Amino acid sequence: MIKKLRIKLIAASMVSLLVVLLVIEGIVGILNYRKMVWDADRILEVLEENSGRFPHEFPIDKKDGRRFMSPEIPYESRYFSVLLNEQGNVIFTDTQKTVTVDFTDAGEYALEVWEKQSGRGFLHEYRYLCCPYGGETRIIFLDCRRQLDTFRNFLLTAVSVSAVGLLSVFALLIYLSSRIVKPFSDNYEKQKRFITDAGHELKTPLTIIDADTEVLEMDFGENEWLKDIQGQTKRLADLTDALVMLSRMEEGQKKEMEIEFPLSDVVEEVFHTFQAPAKIQEKTLTGIITPMLSMKGDEKAIRSLMTILLDNAMKYSDEKGRVTVALERQRSRIRLSVFNTTEHISREQTAHLFDRFYRTDDSRNSAAGGYGLGLSIAAAAAASHRGKIIAETEDEKSLQITVFFPL
Repeated sequence: MIKKLRIKLIAASMVSLLVVLLVIEGIVGILNYRKMVWDADRILEVLEENSGRFPHEFPIDKKDGRRFMSPEIPYESRYFSVLLNEQGNVIFTDTQKTVTVDFTDAGEYALEVWEKQSGRGFLHEYRYLCCPYGGETRIIFLDCRRQLDTFRNFLLTAVSVSAVGLLSVFALLIYLSSRIVKPFSDNYEKQKRFITDAGHELKTPLTIIDADTEVLEMDFGENEWLKDIQGQTKRLADLTDALVMLSRMEEGQKKEMEIEFPLSDVVEEVFHTFQAPAKIQEKTLTGIITPMLSMKGDEKAIRSLMTILLDNAMKYSDEKGRVTVALERQRSRIRLSVFNTTEHISREQTAHLFDRFYRTDDSRNSAAGGYGLGLSIAAAAAASHRGKIIAETEDEKSLQITVFFPL
């Protein structure tokens, strides 16, 4: 459990950092791109106003007294223009301010833009603007290769730096998370050790109390007080055994203890042991068990899991209800499910069924002799075999608990 908590901590931190970096880089990237496009469009608009050329002198802005555009822009910019008639035929081409595009290329670029029927945009490395000119159309192209390269370099640098940063943070989290969870890990281990040790220590006095009660029963005969002592002693012993079993399950399955065993046979055997109780209680018990399925693990733990699921289904199914057991193979995993009808169970309750000492109905659980630990033990058994257990209800009148085991 502590290992999963550590993994979740690292995963949540990495995902949060990744999202923050993506948002920051996305915002900065969008702002840079929009600034580049805005600057290019301003230059194109100036060229449009001056028939495809820069004016000899830029006007001064009346608000701040600055020039509308830097006087160096005409010398820094590379551009060309093409004049088309109403039919889209090239009339005139001006390529004096560029050396990378000749008359033929300029005409081809203009025809591509003409076919797009787009007023402005990008074509390869050029930002273009279509503007009417005396019944004809002039398309002005501005070379944005340098700006686009700068933008791409920014993106590449940002991604590279972010990747290095993520890897660095990941390494730090691996190191620091072990220190963060260590107090919880130590407390959890002490708690499990206490439960196991206390369980073993309690067994001796409980056995003595039960034996002494039997002696008193022989001396004084049966009476309700002795029966009550015996009943409560047995109840406390069962609870102690359940806590010890839960603690052992949560410790995980050791590799050397895992063996291959016939899962289908185990499920079939447990299923048959519940047929007689089902008949007595007038409940319908059916099984759909795929034969010849096997898995690697602790056979005793899986048998206990199956017993808990069927016992839970029998106890809490409604009068003359239905219980169905299904075992099948699904691609690379094994699916084991136990379904039962019930009087009522809410979707909110199914989310807490595997919590320790959780009871959906205190009065019914007490009458049925439950401790609220059975499904917790089942969940621990599934987790110790690298499995997943879920509880769900479709109509709040039935419950299905499904366990998935990897093959």
